[in-house]
Amino acid sequence: MTDSNSGGGALEGLRVVEMGQLIAGPFCGQLLGDMGAEIVKLEPPETGDQMRHWGQGDRPSWWRVIARNKYSVAVDLRSAEGQQLARDLIAKADILIENFRPGTLEKWNLDPAELRKTNPGLIVVRVSGYGQTGPYSARAGFGGIGEAMGGWRGIVGYPDLPPARMGVSIGDTLAATYGCLGALAALHHRNKTGEGQIVDSALYEAVLQVMESTVADFSASGTKRRRTGSTLPGIAPSNVYPCKDGEYLIGANQDAVFARLAAAMGRPELASDERYATHRARGARQEELDALIGEWTRTMTIAELEAKMIEASVPAGRVYDAEDMLADPHFAAREALVTVPDAELGEVTMQGVFPKLSATPGSVRRPAPLAVGQDSAEVLERWLGRPA
Repeated sequence: MTDSNSGGGALEGLRVVEMGQLIAGPFCGQLLGDMGAEIVKLEPPETGDQMRHWGQGDRPSWWRVIARNKYSVAVDLRSAEGQQLARDLIAKADILIENFRPGTLEKWNLDPAELRKTNPGLIVVRVSGYGQTGPYSARAGFGGIGEAMGGWRGIVGYPDLPPARMGVSIGDTLAATYGCLGALAALHHRNKTGEGQIVDSALYEAVLQVMESTVADFSASGTKRRRTGSTLPGIAPSNVYPCKDGEYLIGANQDAVFARLAAAMGRPELASDERYATHRARGARQEELDALIGEWTRTMTIAELEAKMIEASVPAGRVYDAEDMLADPHFAAREALVTVPDAELGEVTMQGVFPKLSATPGSVRRPAPLAVGQDSAEVLERWLGRPA
């Protein structure tokens, strides 16, 4: 079903100018828009954002997700006229999002320091590869480069193969999410003081933030985490195990949970066996334990194994793709997927708005703008009181 929530969301009334491109800046705008903010996206005339052409299949639809809840205004930021129009819109905004290389806004006569003289409460979210300062700040940086520098790529994959990548642009979306978090923190500060500020979100630092104890472990004991395929070293059992008709993920890497798994296997003695009784013991015998569990799981279908895991209260689950999600009743019950009408594609089903707020839920209120600049006249009249 289409998300028809008309309550506006928790951020209703906030005005955001998005000058980002590709993923990092626009995903930050998507998050704020999903929660109710009005997002005005400034796009280059005619060509628009390159994301309009990204996606898989013969009808790419990524744009429909990342540009939902947004208005498109065509602006040539390389021209004096376009720069002035941008300044006028930003003067009416609460938040500005950009993910150009550091120095680009300044080159376009849109220095945040100058913008905040006109609009002191303005919050500027700046997403870049290496941050706005430091010896690498001027370098070009994409999400994959941030994933490598932040430590992610180095530990993904198998030890006898080159580093692998995740199948989605996690570096970009992490930096965008931290940019959004920073914007909300800055809004709280502004509500107390009236003062805006700069939110500096670097791709490599966003990745670094989720790298758990990798740096601390090296600092404390000289230990480096390595590529270990489908497992985390020392965390066992937690893996994808073979069944008669595919694979199934089981996570029983906690003493009480492992005891329930052992009982479900008909091997309750494993939980008190000194080889497997503790977290460290199981981690030391990770491959041995995985092989033992795999011998048991391959005797069943996925459905049979799933029933046992549910009955035993062992965290476990199927490895889904998009088709599985569309067929799953839990996704439907929670409206994890929403269907949005589209003038070109008919309808597009996509992920919903998360997290879910009880009093002011977010929503997909409008589909992505199909034409570059299609909303220019409406926005300029509402925001600036003048025709396009």
